[in-house]
Amino acid sequence: MKPTRAVLSVLRSGSRAALAAGSALAIGGGVLVAAAATATAATPDANTVICATYCDGAPLSDATGDRLADGTTIFGRSIELHIDDNQALAWAIISNGDPTDEVWMDRSFDGGATWTNGSKLGDTTIPAGQRSTTTTLFNINDPANNANGVVRACGKAGNRPDIVCTGWTATATPPAPTSPSRGAVDALMKLYDPNTGLFKTTGWWNSANDLTGVIDYSMATGDHRYDWVIANTYEKNLTAQGGDFTNSFIDDTGWWALAWIRAYDLTHDARYLQTAEHDADYMASFSDNTCGGGVWWNTSKNYKNAISNELFIKVTAELGKRSANGAAYLADSVNTWKWFQASGMINSQNLINDGLDFTTCKNNGQTTWSYNQGVILGGLNDLYAATGDRGYLTDAATLAKANPLLKPAQLDSVVVKGIENGTIKPSHTGYAELQQTVRAALDPLWKPDADVKTVLSGVCAKINPLLAK
Repeated sequence: MKPTRAVLSVLRSGSRAALAAGSALAIGGGVLVAAAATATAATPDANTVICATYCDGAPLSDATGDRLADGTTIFGRSIELHIDDNQALAWAIISNGDPTDEVWMDRSFDGGATWTNGSKLGDTTIPAGQRSTTTTLFNINDPANNANGVVRACGKAGNRPDIVCTGWTATATPPAPTSPSRGAVDALMKLYDPNTGLFKTTGWWNSANDLTGVIDYSMATGDHRYDWVIANTYEKNLTAQGGDFTNSFIDDTGWWALAWIRAYDLTHDARYLQTAEHDADYMASFSDNTCGGGVWWNTSKNYKNAISNELFIKVTAELGKRSANGAAYLADSVNTWKWFQASGMINSQNLINDGLDFTTCKNNGQTTWSYNQGVILGGLNDLYAATGDRGYLTDAATLAKANPLLKPAQLDSVVVKGIENGTIKPSHTGYAELQQTVRAALDPLWKPDADVKTVLSGVCAKINPLLAK
């Protein structure tokens, strides 16, 4: 909502706490800037309703930009702070949660030193039947009092007392237009935490994916600004979890092994290759003849699934061309693919289901996750590169053609050429509202008996009116 002149008059005449003499800190663009203050300067209470272009509590549809400014996680929930830098508005999102999980924002006018009465702006909980929710919009600054503020997003699980918050963040000047890939890696790196060596708003294995993406960007473009994160991530996490980037999930280890192989390709630092070899050996130690072969999904040995074995195929195939013990790794890759191909996980449509039934060793008919259709293609391509056997490419082509949603010509014209010729365009003016509408409309997909077609049709029905604005 936009403020009326009467509202502004009331707010400006309200009592304000005096700001102590000295210096207040305002955070802008990641840099602490000292802002002079006097004993007579006034500053608003952080939880006072503020009106600028819009008043606090305005709907997401009023946002004209969306920058993921910071994020954090708690018990699997993702807490995100979003900022519309054009209008100095902010909102918070909690996702991957459960009903009664809570999210809110704090606002401070002294750089995060204090926030009156705890602030708790827009405090809201995830409603029944959904997995996410968002606050409404709140002003970061108070133009009426010439006060520049900072905000943070906070949240908690509904059944636990623990609270987590993002860092304090202010508005930022949007960067100049650049290439899509550079813009993407810059945005990703804003979520990198140098203290933990991991990426915010995501988990352990996803950070391996993020690191791999940063390395791939560096290798493809020659832009080495972020190469420092490789050693930082390695050194901060070498002894984490099970050590050497292993843990109780074999697929997690596989993702990290691929990251360290890519790190070795870029830097030629032998320690990264050695860690990838250690990870491959760790994965291999959880293979046996149950269901005819393959590696287990976890150290409990209660499930043989697709992704763990696809990653093992890819990791060992890549080590086949890099390691001094390459022949043995390559043999593991070849043999695991032979087993995988005959295991039954590839269904009659040449799509790959999640795994095998523990009691029958037959395809369990569970979700054909997209990454199960993609990782194996990379593994087969690596097997071809290591052996020169074009049969692996033929196998890959057979599996790739099984996806009825994206044909090779579409992939080339829409994705490949789209990226090559792409330009950065302004976001839809209601992007924030669109994003939250899509999130909420997709929540029913988490149910085991979800009607995918109906849910997706519902998404379209809900966003079409927004797109027409």
